[in-house]
Amino acid sequence: MDYIQQAIDKARQERQGRIGQAPREGQPPERVTPLGRPEAPPAQPTRISYTQTRRVEIPKHQLEERRLFAAMPDDRRAEPYRQLRTQVLRKMRANDWQTIAITSPNSHAGKTLTAANLAISLSQEVNQTVLLVDLDLRNPGVARVFGIEPGPGIAAHLEQQAPVADCLVNPGFERLVLLPGTPGSAFRSELLSSPEMRHLLNDLTARYESRIILFDLPALLSDDDALVFAPYVDATLLVVDEGGSRRSDIERSMALLEGVNVLGTVLNKAR
Repeated sequence: MDYIQQAIDKARQERQGRIGQAPREGQPPERVTPLGRPEAPPAQPTRISYTQTRRVEIPKHQLEERRLFAAMPDDRRAEPYRQLRTQVLRKMRANDWQTIAITSPNSHAGKTLTAANLAISLSQEVNQTVLLVDLDLRNPGVARVFGIEPGPGIAAHLEQQAPVADCLVNPGFERLVLLPGTPGSAFRSELLSSPEMRHLLNDLTARYESRIILFDLPALLSDDDALVFAPYVDATLLVVDEGGSRRSDIERSMALLEGVNVLGTVLNKAR
């Protein structure tokens, strides 16, 4: 069995909850940190009051319609995203990572919806703030998934020097902020590697040390945008569509990501 099949099998197991099971009955939970240090005291909840960031409330009845299941704690469909969140946080904290790129081999694999639900689930950690940035500049979808009007997007900041604060949106979830995208320059990959983009990335990562930043990138095989930007982030998460992502496309995507930290694979639309 090669590494592609192993990755798909592992993603299926993670989705079904067979990885990271609870300790056996009578076995005490682990209380020692990986380095043998005393366990840190419980973190205090991070509370944020949005006084400058535009705030948009998503009606609760629209959460299911928009498939934002991570925002529905009593819905069983939120569980895969909680499991994904736990595994992502474990790896990121172990490696002191802060930024994640989310992509897929081809379009329509569900990467933007996965990014949105993962961002919501991560923001439910009481001491974790999250920023979701839409870098699919050819076909921005973050604002559409949340059902909000994006206003000035990241392209407006990079091309027209619009203040970042004017582009940010809080979609009604505490500790979660969106930096939506709108169609911009015709030279997308050049924009993603521009000095303005590197300055923005440095500013976003330096401003809040406790913040995890997710970048929703285009599909790997659609154009070179994702390849241009992936080396700038700590790790990349690959969303695979079961039944839609061909084996050859997955193999090619993994080859293109050689030299990049691949955080893992997410098997989407599994039956």
